[in-house]
Amino acid sequence: MTSVNSLLRSAATPRRATFLELFFDLVFVVALALLSETLVAELTWRGVAEAGVVLLAVWWVWVLTTLVTDLYNPDSWVIQVVTVGVMFGALMMAAALPSAFGDRAGIFAGAYVASHLGRGFLFFLTLHEPVPRRRAVRIWAWFGISSVGWIAGAFADSDGRLWWWGGAAAVDYLAFAFGYPFPGRRRIGTAQFNPIAEHTAERYHQFFIIALGDIILVAGLTYSAYPVTADRTAAIVVAFASATLLFRIYVHRAAAQLTQAIEKAREPGRFARSAPYTHLLMIGGVVTAAASAKLIITEPAGTVGPEVLAVVVGGPAVFLLGRTRFEYEVFGRVAWPLLAGIALLGVLAPVALALTPLLAVVCANLVLLAIVLFDVALGGRRNPVPAAPPL
Repeated sequence: MTSVNSLLRSAATPRRATFLELFFDLVFVVALALLSETLVAELTWRGVAEAGVVLLAVWWVWVLTTLVTDLYNPDSWVIQVVTVGVMFGALMMAAALPSAFGDRAGIFAGAYVASHLGRGFLFFLTLHEPVPRRRAVRIWAWFGISSVGWIAGAFADSDGRLWWWGGAAAVDYLAFAFGYPFPGRRRIGTAQFNPIAEHTAERYHQFFIIALGDIILVAGLTYSAYPVTADRTAAIVVAFASATLLFRIYVHRAAAQLTQAIEKAREPGRFARSAPYTHLLMIGGVVTAAASAKLIITEPAGTVGPEVLAVVVGGPAVFLLGRTRFEYEVFGRVAWPLLAGIALLGVLAPVALALTPLLAVVCANLVLLAIVLFDVALGGRRNPVPAAPPL
């Protein structure tokens, strides 16, 4: 049995992400790329909803594993076993992802449930200090509740599966947001989720870079699979520009000062609770941008219908919405240029219906470029803004 002293983090525990955590992230390169491919292959409103549910599951595996490596000693054999075991579960989810709403639903749901319940069971066996043990058991119990929906959905038809899995994902996300409440018990307070600032900031930065890599990977693979034409070459240039602009907007000020924001927060645990939802929006926007990259390289001169519009314009809009919330988390202020960008994308939407997919993405990129140029111009007239989290 592992003693509590070796399982929980101590002051001597490294505060940076470990090599094992970077290795763990490799699975999500595959998962996000397949998710973008699947979205383009089933570009309907139902396909968008299914992709959204799958993203919720994939993202939640990463979030909970990151929380585990933040709370516990990453050098402990228990945490290393948990990380590798969940990594294999995430690999099975990724492999089943293109047919998650088809004949591989059982693999996808089974891997998701096994990852969460297996982690909780191992903690039940190895944690002996009362407070962390009760916390682990409470989280385990809530995943036991949501697992009913995930497993039932695997045996339902495709319509029922969407409702079962959507409901189960809602249970997982809401239980975390409300501190895993239980009858007759107090909620798990934010103090029990106090993050290691440097580690948490680094992990979220790393995953966002992985998501941006999805755009590069999808664009490169798609371009290599089709005959070289002028418009396809223009499309891969535009896709690369999308990734670069999203990177610049994410990193500028907020991401650069994330560590300081967590350290300055009155209740750092509240950030640990809110960050997964904020970054989910930004990751969702980036994954959608990767889908639009594939779309414009495959059919640069096609037509823009409502579903295509949702990908081409909706992706950047969802990213900017999450980035607006991120700005508030770090600086406690409303980012008006980001909100203006969302409004401009809304104005662009009806116009884009008359454009080709390539031109529509070019216009969306021009909105992102305007935000970058505004930040550059504003940055030259004022000193760097210090982190001032409202949490």
